Amino acid sequence: MAKRLFDVIFSLIGLILLSPILLIISLCVLSDLEGRVIYRQKRIGKNGIEFYLFKFKTMKKGSDRKGLLTVGSRDQRITRTGYYLRKYKLDELPQLLNVLLGDMSLVGPRPEVKKYTDLYSETQRQVLLVKPGITDYASIAFSNENEILGASPNPEETYIQEIMPQKLLLNLKYISEKSLWTDVRIIFSTISKIIH
Repeated sequence: MAKRLFDVIFSLIGLILLSPILLIISLCVLSDLEGRVIYRQKRIGKNGIEFYLFKFKTMKKGSDRKGLLTVGSRDQRITRTGYYLRKYKLDELPQLLNVLLGDMSLVGPRPEVKKYTDLYSETQRQVLLVKPGITDYASIAFSNENEILGASPNPEETYIQEIMPQKLLLNLKYISEKSLWTDVRIIFSTISKIIH
């Protein structure tokens, strides 16, 4: 209950305070792309229930049909504005609305697409017992994930066999010690990581 109240209050405050920035980003996205400003993608949430995750659109139309992973910082599918939004994680800001709606929490395991959650072991599936979040230990540890994948001869294999298992271990660590204080520490660590 306390976590949900924390999420609602701070996601609402975030949306209000960041509204001028959200408007500017929306105009920048529109200058690069036609159509929608927000990209919706089905992700797997708490208890394996699907929901639509919101992000600022950073890739050209039809890009998700060419693969679900972003490979390298200069993936050719990414728009000019999208490069900077991804670099500073600004494309994730619309997920404050996901938090307000109750699909996500500010802090929790990052939600995956079904293609990857179907590969989880029984132990790994414990991460689906909590609400997914905008940030977590894994987001901080793998902030350079795109570069790792970009350097790999087989990005999909690298993600499934190396990155995903490590992320899930960090997710399980979060679940074992989750508290409001842990959430606050992760939020500040995330902000510090982005700034640096």
